Amino acid sequence: MKFDVISLDNKKAGSVELDEAVFGLEVRSDILARYVNWQLAKRRAGTHATKGRSDVSGGGKKPFNQKGTGSARQGTSRSPKHRGGGIVFGPHPRSYEHKLPKKVRKLALKTALSAKQAAGKLVIVENAELKAPKTADLNKKLASLGWGSALLIDGAAVNNNFALAAGNIIGLDVLPTQGANVYDILRHDTLVLTQDAVEKLQERLK
Repeated sequence: MKFDVISLDNKKAGSVELDEAVFGLEVRSDILARYVNWQLAKRRAGTHATKGRSDVSGGGKKPFNQKGTGSARQGTSRSPKHRGGGIVFGPHPRSYEHKLPKKVRKLALKTALSAKQAAGKLVIVENAELKAPKTADLNKKLASLGWGSALLIDGAAVNNNFALAAGNIIGLDVLPTQGANVYDILRHDTLVLTQDAVEKLQERLK
């Protein structure tokens, strides 16, 4: 399919041919959900921990006599029933990672790109280069483009001046092609690709 290309000054700069196998797939919400769950699970540190009754210090001595107090018998003050005692079935350090087949991950990324294209939220720019790392200059360009919350994916490397200028703008994130992922694509309203990014993504996902 043919898709219009614009410049950062919001002027038409030609067109590009998009591969239907990458940008024209049916949107599969189940595949997207599986990928997002897998990606977020990998981010979890899993360092949470609580102390069981055997981990809490103290409580070695019987708190009071077995008989004669009128209270239920107790062998330790570190029991989960007591204040300051151990935690029953509390969380312990673990890994939340789980496997997701490579074919599913690839399909999910193609589906995310197709979803943005189908929703009219895909923008392709000629390049993402600035002469100087000026946030004010980039803000003026963004005002005319009206992107709002946007993820810009560049080629193999992001232009340094653009990355520095975008660093102070809330709602605008920049990634190289290698960092393209489903979660970041979906959580931004607009997906912006450079021509270089389109070429590399199509090579990667064919």
